[in-house]
Amino acid sequence: MFGGGGMNPRKMKQMMKQMGIDVTELEAEEVIIRTADEELVFTGAQVTRMDAQGQETYQIVGDPESRPRGEGGSPSAVESGDDAVVDVEGEAAGAEIPDSDIQIVAQRAGVGKDEAREALEAENGDLAAAIARLE
Repeated sequence: MFGGGGMNPRKMKQMMKQMGIDVTELEAEEVIIRTADEELVFTGAQVTRMDAQGQETYQIVGDPESRPRGEGGSPSAVESGDDAVVDVEGEAAGAEIPDSDIQIVAQRAGVGKDEAREALEAENGDLAAAIARLE
């Protein structure tokens, strides 16, 4: 992870905790990454969530199976743990705005989720521009 080359794992965890980094292993059955052309499906992958100063980062280790997009069924809103990805303006637009982005904009700008979603749509998903638009 940090290239600790032979460093004791216990010492590495202790150092990370001191730096305010929390690492959690997730029991994921399947992870799907959708791109414009394909889906990468990780079955039985090792998933690690790292929380550093409120910023969550996910690491996926495993061998993905590649398949053409839409072969596994593509609903307009996909649940992924805590976040939902919302398809904006139907299938034609192709832009997806994560629910977490909507929550961030709503909280930072002090507006409702509908207003935050509209601002994100108008700014093509750019968080900073959407917040600036609402302030």
